Amino acid sequence: MARLLYKLGSTAYRRWPLFIAGWLVLAVAIGATAAVASKPFSDEFTIPGIPSEKAADIQQELFPDAGSAFDDATVNVVVAAPEGHTLDEPEYADAIADLVAAIPELPQMDADEPQPGLVDPTVADAGLEKQYVDAAEAAGGDVAAAKADAAALSPLSRDGRIGTLSFEWDVDTVADLEPASVEALQELMHDTTEETGLVVEANGQGMTVMEAPGGTAELIGLGVALVVLLLTFGSFMAAGMPLVNAIFGVGLSMGGVTAMTAVMDLNSSTTALSTMIGLAVGIDYTLFILARYRTELHHTDDRRHAAGIAVGTAGSAVVFAGLTVLIALSALAVVGIPFLTAMGLAAAATVLIAVLVALTLLPALLGMTKSKAFGGRVRTYAPKRDDHGRVHNNGVRWAQLVAKRPVAWALGVVVLLGAIATPITQMYLAFPSDSTASSDTTQRKAADLAEEAFGPGRQGPFVVVVDGREVADDDQRAKAFEQVVDWAAGQDDVQNAQLVLTNAPVDDKGAPTGPATGAIIQLTPSSGPDDPATLDLLDALRAGQDGIERRTGTTVGVTGLTAITTDVSDQLNGALPVYLAVVIGLAFILLVLVFRSILIPLTATLGFLLSVLATLGATVAIFQEGWFGIFEGQPIVSFIPIFVIGVVFGLAMDYQVFLVTRMREAHVHGLSTHEAVVDGFRNSARVVTAAAAIMIAVFSGFILEDDAIIKSMGFALALAIVFDAFIVRMVLIPALLYVMGDKAWWLPAWLDRVLPNVDVEGESLERASTPVAVAGRDDDRELAGV
Repeated sequence: MARLLYKLGSTAYRRWPLFIAGWLVLAVAIGATAAVASKPFSDEFTIPGIPSEKAADIQQELFPDAGSAFDDATVNVVVAAPEGHTLDEPEYADAIADLVAAIPELPQMDADEPQPGLVDPTVADAGLEKQYVDAAEAAGGDVAAAKADAAALSPLSRDGRIGTLSFEWDVDTVADLEPASVEALQELMHDTTEETGLVVEANGQGMTVMEAPGGTAELIGLGVALVVLLLTFGSFMAAGMPLVNAIFGVGLSMGGVTAMTAVMDLNSSTTALSTMIGLAVGIDYTLFILARYRTELHHTDDRRHAAGIAVGTAGSAVVFAGLTVLIALSALAVVGIPFLTAMGLAAAATVLIAVLVALTLLPALLGMTKSKAFGGRVRTYAPKRDDHGRVHNNGVRWAQLVAKRPVAWALGVVVLLGAIATPITQMYLAFPSDSTASSDTTQRKAADLAEEAFGPGRQGPFVVVVDGREVADDDQRAKAFEQVVDWAAGQDDVQNAQLVLTNAPVDDKGAPTGPATGAIIQLTPSSGPDDPATLDLLDALRAGQDGIERRTGTTVGVTGLTAITTDVSDQLNGALPVYLAVVIGLAFILLVLVFRSILIPLTATLGFLLSVLATLGATVAIFQEGWFGIFEGQPIVSFIPIFVIGVVFGLAMDYQVFLVTRMREAHVHGLSTHEAVVDGFRNSARVVTAAAAIMIAVFSGFILEDDAIIKSMGFALALAIVFDAFIVRMVLIPALLYVMGDKAWWLPAWLDRVLPNVDVEGESLERASTPVAVAGRDDDRELAGV
């Protein structure tokens, strides 16, 4: 491989106009395709095979006009009179009337479209109770029970102080909702409060604006990256190359994903992870090869040869590092959740492009700039050297410090990360909801008011779908519907269960003209959507589902937003062991191939597990438990663990490959394990530190985003890099190598014969044996830290 990449790098250096032109032509072609043929991203949230999705499919068959729990842009507006007052007082009734009249005039609203829920809560409450009581009296039913059912759906609190009204934006999906529309609603609510004293808050899917993270996060990451690269290279020109490569690679990838919408449906979240990962690895991969190029300038005055050597050696490490990330991201497909699969594959494609850009565009840029590649100097690095002329830098000092007490250092890391991982036992996974939003948001305030007025269960009702098409007798089918209602109402933790809709055909006046074959039962839990009691209720409903189906001859399913998110969480948890087995198994084989060792890949994997457990423990402590008051406590988003595991595993193996391949290179050339570890830190520690700092900066920038998912993901990934790069790779791994000595490179003879020699160290490449000055630019030969 080293020889092949050497030829690629040296050719790209020499034929730089062709390579740069090739990349530009490709970018233009992809951009043009994306502009001309792309289609809008889809935001349909489907998880094939989960029980709630099957129930939703049945609901769609029986009730074709039924909306989607995720796609309907419904807004629940909560209005509250001041303490001691009620909404039917004239001044508040007038304010609500003005609000009801103003909402249809908002952007993305159709004033001619009926909005049944957009009614004064006091009026709606009176009409609802009368409707229920009249129906009960006409059928000779229980009037008290009818009143209780009406109260369970009433938009007005018992004390008359808090009420709700609802409407739906005139959009196909939430993804079509524009920020200006939500801002106009918020301004209307604020003005109503300021002018009348009526508290107005809103939540629901229609308060969610689908915006990709962007702007602030990326700019912060790129700004910090520029500073780090300037400190590393001391040159504006050299510092700019990794940034240019990373931005170009991410832009190309985003254009490619957009263009792919022409032939397949892709979720709007597909690009979120790609941007985050693409910037980080794009900078890092270019940094490693550029750093090696500067090192090679110390050995030769032939810049084309130096570029070839850099791509042949560091480029080989980049290829295998990229492969580990590709494995980790692509393996998200085993989870079986389409939008995660799309995100993983798009991010994997971005990483692949980052590798190709680093291997070809960077040497082409070096060929274009030649002696100006390190121009625009801001500092000159003059490292100290030992008696043998070798650089004696901080990497060497650190390696020698760890060598004094390797066992103590290794045990210290295990104890430290183990202690930080302890809170993981309290981890509670759930999807974000209005009830768990930040307390200063209108969504959270609306949820709190609604809970105060109606109880927590109103925020997450279950929808029980009953399919009676297999019941031939109409009367028997109607009785079956009632049996299912009684069964649902008889479960623990149920506040109310009632039949709210059937698919019986009706005439122009709404009177039934035939029997119903399907019914929808709304079940309101006594507890909130994030309460474990609600999840126990869902389990009880599912456990009793077969029994009620046998007794009634119907098909019963439970769906709704709470049921769907719970099923997704269960699927994620169930797929996690399989995902870990696939990722770790494939990566272990890859690392054995790279290092030709059993123990080094094993210690690399164990170190990764330590860093991931510590990361999840710290995330639980800070985000879920609210330690130190940095963030408000809320459940951990269900797919954060699997994302952290996938992304961090790939990046952790990056640092393992870049650091330890330099150690193996020294060992292959005759140094003992102790000397090889020191030499590896001499040549790579500063560059790996710079790469990790850039990764941390990129991920930390996403903590500033408003979205709770992106915020927690950025925090977890940034912290994971701190743990893995600086504690595991810089402390634990060298300590274990010192303890194992030359046994670290042990490989069974039979396996040594079977494995192909990929020559990551570039042993087959010819090199100049003595340093040669580079035409008046001797300082070009010095890489910061080398």
